[in-house]
Amino acid sequence: MKILVLIDGSKWSQKAALHAIGLAKRKNAEVVLFSVLDIAEAKAMAFNFCAQSGICDQLKDYEGRIWKDMRKSIEDDQNSILTRYQGERIRCSTKIVEGAIREEILEEANSGEYGLIVMGAFGRSGKSRIGALLEQIGGAVRPPLLVVR
Repeated sequence: MKILVLIDGSKWSQKAALHAIGLAKRKNAEVVLFSVLDIAEAKAMAFNFCAQSGICDQLKDYEGRIWKDMRKSIEDDQNSILTRYQGERIRCSTKIVEGAIREEILEEANSGEYGLIVMGAFGRSGKSRIGALLEQIGGAVRPPLLVVR
């Protein structure tokens, strides 16, 4: 069995990854830590910074720096979790893709490789209701989906 764990850098996705350790041990499963970098998010952050600072002539430079910071942050998160899995002697790998979050997750989740998808109940925004991502993918993911609170 293979388990796909969605990692977005939030404490909720880290909690989901920790919960998946027990599942992986019981099922002798392999785990893939999966993240999507969305260029639209980097562009929006750069635009907001530009609008607040009034330095819009450097917008492309800010986009590039934000994109680089986003990638490093998610790589650091994944590597931290990967180290924990290795310490537990669980087969684990990481995967980062670029694109639209919903489409990339659905493509990976529905690839036929996974017996279970695990995700945190909330994303980075920490909104008090179940995350918007769950609303976007919940009915379209074919494998069972475990949402960790």
